[in-house]
Amino acid sequence: MKLLLTSGGITNPSIEAALVELLGKPVAESRALCIPTAQWGHPMLGPESVRSFITGGPDRGMTTMGWASVGVLELSALPTTGRERWEPWVREADVLLVDGGDATYLCHWMRESGLADLLPALDMVWAGLSAGSMVMTPRIGDDFVSWSGAPDDRTLGVVDFSIFPHVGHEMMPENTMAAAEQWAAGIGGPSYALDDQTALVVVDGAVEVVSEGTWRFFDAG
Repeated sequence: MKLLLTSGGITNPSIEAALVELLGKPVAESRALCIPTAQWGHPMLGPESVRSFITGGPDRGMTTMGWASVGVLELSALPTTGRERWEPWVREADVLLVDGGDATYLCHWMRESGLADLLPALDMVWAGLSAGSMVMTPRIGDDFVSWSGAPDDRTLGVVDFSIFPHVGHEMMPENTMAAAEQWAAGIGGPSYALDDQTALVVVDGAVEVVSEGTWRFFDAG
């Protein structure tokens, strides 16, 4: 699986170009499934924000890029749907568009549904937004856990680094680079702080930063 780990989604031409390169074909020829599941785990999100992601509301246009098709994959429904039914839907897609919310909640339903176990066998792109990116990391830090059912801040660990998103976002004044540096000191491993104009491309373990904005790498020390 190829990863496009973003803070704010497909927000500029550089990130869009990186996505097209990962797909290996135009967006118009690619089939997408969007996953809104992480939103249900965050107390500030709900039905209206889920609808906005699916339909492509203001500044949330991952689903409205002109895909050949877009479907919705709600992970919390999959355990009662049957893997023999949903797995072909996933395998037929070219990209999973994974929204933000709470990464620990998303992690829980990825494991419960069986999607986490299927990831290594998938030849496709994972395009994450905020928590949709953070879920691929080993830890997110306690400050980013908002789901009351989370046992701790651990997530899937598909990559070996953590992500501090939304640096400098006007709606998140607490997400400063200084706060990211303090967060990184307690995360216990390498990490990146990203603003919403920055993404990480991960292919076969190699990481490339794609940015028209601000970012910083923190080593394990």
